Amino acid sequence: MDTALSLKNVDKFYGPIGHGVHAVRNVSMDVKKGEIVALLGSSGCGKTSTLRMIAGFEEVSAGSISIAEQEIHRRPPAKRNVAMAFEGYSLYPPLTVRENIAFALKSAKLEPSVVAAKVTEIARMLEIEDILDRYPSSISGGQQQRTSLGRALIRDAALHLLDEPMGQLEPQLRALLRGRIKHFIKERGLTAILVTHDQTEANALSDRIAVMEDGILQQFDTPEIIKDRPENLFTGTFVGEPPMNVFNASVRDQDGRVHLDFGSGLSLDYPHDAFSGSVRDSIVDRGNIVVGIRPYAVHRTKDQGVDAKVIVNQWLGDQSHIAAEFAGATLVLVEHDRADVRPGDAIKVDLNPENLHIFDPDSGDAIAHGAELVS
Repeated sequence: MDTALSLKNVDKFYGPIGHGVHAVRNVSMDVKKGEIVALLGSSGCGKTSTLRMIAGFEEVSAGSISIAEQEIHRRPPAKRNVAMAFEGYSLYPPLTVRENIAFALKSAKLEPSVVAAKVTEIARMLEIEDILDRYPSSISGGQQQRTSLGRALIRDAALHLLDEPMGQLEPQLRALLRGRIKHFIKERGLTAILVTHDQTEANALSDRIAVMEDGILQQFDTPEIIKDRPENLFTGTFVGEPPMNVFNASVRDQDGRVHLDFGSGLSLDYPHDAFSGSVRDSIVDRGNIVVGIRPYAVHRTKDQGVDAKVIVNQWLGDQSHIAAEFAGATLVLVEHDRADVRPGDAIKVDLNPENLHIFDPDSGDAIAHGAELVS
């Protein structure tokens, strides 16, 4: 597939280079034509600054940005052929919703009937057909946001940039529109960059996710790989709900078994063949590791396993979230049925080595996922 967008060693400083706020740090990524990519991270991680540099609203401090293999980072926004839906809406107050959505098509010199049909299609998809003749000042924030999104999606642009496009919508409508918007983008072969702090939205809409923190691109891959094979401890704990359980442990290879000592008198021991030779050698050589396990991969057992004590049991309508005391910290496990346990109850849990994620305690880099060593 052709490359629609390419960022090469992009930096952004607010203030003097080398002395100001270093908002984006040496980010490189290629986005394929027809791909939806989510920039995911917490507030201040650099995702919106990255999007604004692509749009041309922020200057690039270093590096380059190309669209369709043409460098565009020195071009003004109007010369980049990008469509953008802002978090702050940026609608034209004197124009109706209909006129705001259609505004981007004026330069295309389309027949009025064609424009009307396109506006109606977008409005129907976004559930704003009934407000097309109203003005921005008379509609809600969520309706303004959908109008801004419609104005961006209706354009025939090389790139569609969506900044928190559904942040003001109620959950039910948000869930409905995710599927519609993804279908609309995919059906037309559009290329879209989505900025969000909502990992559910990123997982539902995107082909790949770029996880950012402190201006650094932590991992750029499919939602499945990011969840199953996080490249570092930050990505492992940031992506996933509930978050990954993590514990410090020391490693011993003794009596033909691998022992993981968690402190507080708790030790897990596994047979040698529970880990591949390369994984076993790597963690034993380090001596100290960080062990992670997803809540869905922690299982209660009747007789075997290690001891834990229930702190909280929450039924969320379709699953139980149990928090338990474990190794002097808290272990969270998820069950799809209603769990009949109460605070204070003793339980046993199983941590299968195939479900363990192992990280270096100093760098945070992933060492192994299950039995497979990270290359």
